[in-house]
Amino acid sequence: MSDHIDPILLNFLYAFMGGALTLFFMWTGCKIFNHIVCFNISDELGKGNIAVGLMLCGIFIGIGTAMGLVIGLGLN
Repeated sequence: MSDHIDPILLNFLYAFMGGALTLFFMWTGCKIFNHIVCFNISDELGKGNIAVGLMLCGIFIGIGTAMGLVIGLGLN
């Protein structure tokens, strides 16, 4: 089926789907991690806790890198 779709349109479709999947997994990972730790991430970020912000940044970078590699390697 992908033989009949313009490669530029197909790349935009892959990028859109990859971005949506990455955002979904980042949101899911944050929600799951919020249930694991003994504090509320939103409350701690509201208080200005830099350590929680850096932890959340690490989660997002890790999930984003993993999803980017999976999507990027799937384009071959």
